[in-house]
Formats: sequence, structure tokens, C-alpha cells
Amino acid sequence: MNTTTQLSDSALVSLYIAGNENAFEQLVNRHKNKVFTTILLIVKDSYTAEDLLQDTFIKAVHTMKSGRYNEEGKFSSWICRIAHNLAIDFFRKEKRSPIITLEDGNNVFNTLSFAEDSVESLQIKEDTHARLRELIQALPQTQREVLMMRHYADMSFQEIAEATGVSINTALGRMRYALINLRKKMQKSNIVYDKNLYSE
Repeated sequence: MNTTTQLSDSALVSLYIAGNENAFEQLVNRHKNKVFTTILLIVKDSYTAEDLLQDTFIKAVHTMKSGRYNEEGKFSSWICRIAHNLAIDFFRKEKRSPIITLEDGNNVFNTLSFAEDSVESLQIKEDTHARLRELIQALPQTQREVLMMRHYADMSFQEIAEATGVSINTALGRMRYALINLRKKMQKSNIVYDKNLYSE
């Protein structure tokens, strides 16, 4: 019988760092389903999720082998945080144009009228999307994550709460402050929007 199957995550991490490869295999078997689900909730594609699952555990290996693993929290929370960050990074690299939808169902660009056959108009729209992405990246990390998960990945607040390890109320609060901060940044950057949609 393999005695490592009965050990705690912390003990398995210690064994792996000491050179026991089987200990890491046990960690992967224990947590791969939860990690995969965390990623899939964000990327909505099983093939991409499989790739990011591998990347997650590869990054975990590098962190533990380099002596940078922090024992303060649970291994499960730590590995899911790595997965969550890699999934968010995937969307950032994809550079998808976000549709920021407010509580009343309107979005940032619903008052902008761009002619489909106008190259100049399309360029203006793309430039505006690019500036908006920059403003989103400038938000505090917790607000940026919720906003990206909600509007890039189309996740529910229940899914966001589970993926980030917070309550639904906390996720909702972060989203509210993200929209408030984004509105202020848009005003400073002179991005066109309907002021009535962003009023308190």
C-alpha cells in the first residue's frame, strides 16, 4: 500500500521538495479536478483548460523546487490561485474586447455609432477598446479580476465567488467599485460614454 495517499497536503509537499516524486503525483491526483474546474469556469474551453492545468502544475513544481513555496495557506487554495491567475492571463493575452455591462443592461459602447463600412470609424472603435483595456489593467487587482471574470469570461457571481474564494457579496462589492473606478478613469481619459448610465 502506498503510504503517501494517507498523508496531508503539507506533508506531501515536504516529501516532494525532499525528492519524493510520488508525493507530487498524489497532490496532482487530489487536486487536479478542482483546479481544472477553476480554469474551465473562466476559459469556457476544455482544451485550453487542459493546457492551463498542465501549466499550473508546472509552475507549482518550479515554485516548490526553488524554495519559494509559502506554507502559510492551504495547498489547495494556493494551487487554485495559480490556476486562476493563469486563466486570467490567458484572457489578457487574447486581448478580447470587453463589453462592460452595467446593472441596467447597457454597455460602455452602446451609445457609440460606428458605421460598419467606415475604416476610420472602426479604427476609432479599436483604439477605444485598446484604451479601455489599459484602464482595466490599471484597476486594483481584486477589482480587475472580478470585472474580467464577469465580462471577459461571462461568469456568474456565484462562479466568481467560488473561483476567488470569497463570498458573493464580496464579489458583488468588488464589481461595483470596479465599475465606479472605471467610470472615473474613463472620464479622465475622455472616453465617450453616456453619463446617465454611469451615474451613482
